Amino acid sequence: MPPARPSKATKAKSTKKLTKPASENAKEETNQPTVPLGLQQKCLDIFRDALKPDEQDQATVQEVKGHLYNRDFAAAFGKEEYLQVYASRWSPSRALGYLQVFRDVQELVLQDESAKPGAFKVLCVGGGAGAEHAALAGWVHHLRESVPVFKVDARLLDIASWDSVVTNLQKSITSAPELSKYASAAAKEANIALLSEDALFVTFTKQDALDWPPSEVVSAVQTVNLVTLMFTLNELYTMSLPKAQALLKTLSSSMQPGSFLLVVDSPGSYSTVSINGAEKKYPMKWLLDLTLLGPLTGRGDEEDGQVVWKKVMEDGSRWFRLSEGLRYPIELENMRFQIHVYKKM
Repeated sequence: MPPARPSKATKAKSTKKLTKPASENAKEETNQPTVPLGLQQKCLDIFRDALKPDEQDQATVQEVKGHLYNRDFAAAFGKEEYLQVYASRWSPSRALGYLQVFRDVQELVLQDESAKPGAFKVLCVGGGAGAEHAALAGWVHHLRESVPVFKVDARLLDIASWDSVVTNLQKSITSAPELSKYASAAAKEANIALLSEDALFVTFTKQDALDWPPSEVVSAVQTVNLVTLMFTLNELYTMSLPKAQALLKTLSSSMQPGSFLLVVDSPGSYSTVSINGAEKKYPMKWLLDLTLLGPLTGRGDEEDGQVVWKKVMEDGSRWFRLSEGLRYPIELENMRFQIHVYKKM
């Protein structure tokens, strides 16, 4: 899902070589990336090769920025060329942040799953713009170094027509990166795809999550291991609180025990919800916990007296900052977010 507005405060300083900018808030703690720099660069190269951000028409870029600033998402995502611009400019840094998130939660969500036969199944609601796609690719690559059989079956669901973006990214993920014609013989020999075609299977579904028929939700999630809502839930709440709550309830009743719900969104006052049109706004986190865990008691949704969800990770404000030494044709942004992980009991 889109950012609230393009931010100027967190941009890296260079359009070519990305450097780590000074802290915007010295009191904010920054989690140091644990993803190898080389893997982060490979993820950026996927976007570079698939979407050619340095070849885009600047007038089109400015049109997309204007629509995003005005929060006119229907217009921002209404043309194929707009989707290409968005995915190449706002998704790459998000992808690196999400890759770090997957690394941070992997001990929770994988447990014994990584060594089991069959694919680890993921549903990314609002995940069509490429960030989750590339992050999953990087995560699978990292895990296959220790567990060669690990693979992911991912379904990306979004309201806009991201089909060509998904196709182009998947081709870039499973093809050797583009090299300069002056590349050495050794570089050419070592140049291989990030993943083999069987390591990450991806399908895209064009669907408004708020109008997703409950029967289809049940079918989609009853065997998944992980459902993600990355910078999506607060937008869903904003568009329709009742429909967003209904979606969460359906997820809650349909997901299998041992599966996980991962929510990442803007922190603090950037993610608030008004209930029944009241002037007072409540934190998204409060409403999410209320829905899944219940009021005060933490007992949550119950089935026959059994607790349905357990919260296993929470951080109300976390920074992901671009590592020094990364390169991309255009400037990218750091990412500040909140994270919540729930386990289905």
